[in-house]
Amino acid sequence: MSLKRKAALSLVWTFTQQFGNQLIGFIVSLVLARILLPSEFGLVGMIAVVVAVGNALLDGGLTKSLIRDTDCDEVDYSTVFFFNVGAGLVVYALVFLSAPFIADFYEQPVLTDIIRVYCLTIVITSFSAVQLARLTKRMDFKIQALIAIPAAVMGGVVGIWMAFSGYGVWSLVWSGITTAVVSTIQMWWYSSWKPRLVFSRSRFSKHFNYGYKLTLSDLLNRIFNNIFLIVIGKYFSAAQVGFYTRAETMKQLPVTNISRALDKVTFPLFVSIQDDEVRLKRVYKKLMLMVVFVISPVLIFLAVLAEPVFVFLFTEKWLPAVPYFQILCVTGILFPLHSYNLTILNVKGRSDLFLKLEVVKKVIIVITIIIAIPFGIMALLYGQVVISLLAFFINAHYTSRFISYTGWEQLKDVLPIISLAVFGGTIIFVLDWFIMQEQSNLLRILAGVITGSLVYLSTAFIFKFSSLFELSNLILKR
Repeated sequence: MSLKRKAALSLVWTFTQQFGNQLIGFIVSLVLARILLPSEFGLVGMIAVVVAVGNALLDGGLTKSLIRDTDCDEVDYSTVFFFNVGAGLVVYALVFLSAPFIADFYEQPVLTDIIRVYCLTIVITSFSAVQLARLTKRMDFKIQALIAIPAAVMGGVVGIWMAFSGYGVWSLVWSGITTAVVSTIQMWWYSSWKPRLVFSRSRFSKHFNYGYKLTLSDLLNRIFNNIFLIVIGKYFSAAQVGFYTRAETMKQLPVTNISRALDKVTFPLFVSIQDDEVRLKRVYKKLMLMVVFVISPVLIFLAVLAEPVFVFLFTEKWLPAVPYFQILCVTGILFPLHSYNLTILNVKGRSDLFLKLEVVKKVIIVITIIIAIPFGIMALLYGQVVISLLAFFINAHYTSRFISYTGWEQLKDVLPIISLAVFGGTIIFVLDWFIMQEQSNLLRILAGVITGSLVYLSTAFIFKFSSLFELSNLILKR
């Protein structure tokens, strides 16, 4: 099978997994948002950083090393497996002991028990990390989709049943645990690999020497991805954490579906052509433009229609999340550019440079937060936009050393797409403001989406945007 055909099939299955997971998660979240209070979502949002840090310490770069290494055998896989399980137990023990201190930090005593139960997912997922890495290395995303979707369904069913039964925040906790358990069981069921009772120090050192820098980078990244939740949870109310979480989740819906689905394919794909700089740049540019072509109009159209969307989906109690969401949509558009620039560094084996860049960007985040806190939560959100722009240019500056594709060149290539999406969003705004204001929320949403999509796609066709034709070919050849 050709590389192009293999990549196309991989994209289809990763999109199936991502869209399936996100659709299920969205439906579950929609039902839960109507039953639970924003403050209950806020409590779980406060511990998101704890779970993220635990998973970063557990896995991090070792499985990335397995995917990147072309000479892995049973000893490599078994060594990393037993390290992951041992690390999972150690990390959970640390989390268990630190739970009361985290609860004191937020001044929310109930968080102690929530953390101790929810973070069992760290141990559970440690048993399937290597199986997942093997599937990714083989670009077998069909099996991953067949595993992830039933797990999301089972987790959602448990969460909804518990919410209707009056369990409150615990419905969110046990939903997450159920998803992790079902996913891990299936991973063992479908995987053709089982660990051998062997642990090689030399193999561990090889993967650790590559992976620890990525682990530290991932640790920093996960902490700072959640740092706004930490700050909002500390200085503002649990309800505001809930509003921010809802806005971030809505923003991540298209970003996660499209960009992260591509990420799973791009790393092994880029690895396979890493020595051909011309081809690597060409493939990189094509994928980046395709994902921006899809993400930009989705986020901009949603931002314009945020008020009717939030009221229709979640009821009026979630209206305070609307301005948060509209600002975060700007950062979502730039997410693919961040992701792909960093992927190039990993592909080239420059995990040391990856770590240095993460440290620099985190310093910028801390400075921005310190400046913004006195001006309130909206200043924190606008600060994220500034951080996102600065981080893009920092990432692109170093990536250009390997594929000769500078940040300004990348920005020049994506600006026409973003401008077209803004044009479509402007048409939606005019339509909604002057004509549709008195109509139902559903009608406002449908009218805006249909009108904006027609304007966007027809204009892209008239001006011959290459990404439109690339996507059309990909879909028609499916």
